Amino acid sequence: MRKLSVFNFVTLNGFYKDANGQIAWHKHDADQEGFSAESVGAGNMLLFGRTTYEMMASFWPTPQAIQSMPLVAAGMNKAEKIVFSNTLKEASWNNTRIIGGNIIEAITELKQTQGRDMTILGSGSIVTQFAEHGLIDEYQIMVDPIAIGGGTTLFSGLNRQLELQLTATRKFENGAMLLVYVPSDLDT
Repeated sequence: MRKLSVFNFVTLNGFYKDANGQIAWHKHDADQEGFSAESVGAGNMLLFGRTTYEMMASFWPTPQAIQSMPLVAAGMNKAEKIVFSNTLKEASWNNTRIIGGNIIEAITELKQTQGRDMTILGSGSIVTQFAEHGLIDEYQIMVDPIAIGGGTTLFSGLNRQLELQLTATRKFENGAMLLVYVPSDLDT
C-alpha cells in the first residue's frame, strides 16, 4: 500500500497562501533547498490541484529554475506527477497525467496499488478533501517565521477535527520549523 503525505509551508498565523493566492512570502534558503533536493530525490509521485500544478509547471522546467536550484528542478521535472482537475484538458509538464471526476475514489484506489509513495505539494483544497476522508498518512508542515495580513489557511473548509501526533521536527537556518505529524489513529 502506498503512503500519502502532504508537504506545505505556512505562515505563523496559519496561512498557506496570501489574500491574492500568492506564496511570495516564503523565502527558500540554502538549507531548505538542500531539504527540497533530498525530498524530491526520494522519488515520490507528486500530486497537485490545478492551481498549484499550473504554478509549478510554469517554473520548474524553465532555465531560471534549472540554474537557480538544479537538483530540485531535476527532481521535480523527472518525477511522476498527477494533477487533479475537472477543467484542465492537457498537461504540458512531462510525466504528468490528469485525474478528474471523483478524486476521493481515485486516490483511495491508487493508495491500494503497488508503486511509489505519493506527496501532495501545496494544493490546499486537495489536502482538505483528502484529510476530510482520512486518506493522508503524514503531514509535513514547514512553519515560516513570518505573519501576513490575511489569506487562506491550510485546512480551510475542513468539516471534521484532525487529531495529529507530532513525530519529528527540524529547525532550518532561517528560523523555519518543519513539523511532521501523523493522524493519531495511525500506527507510527
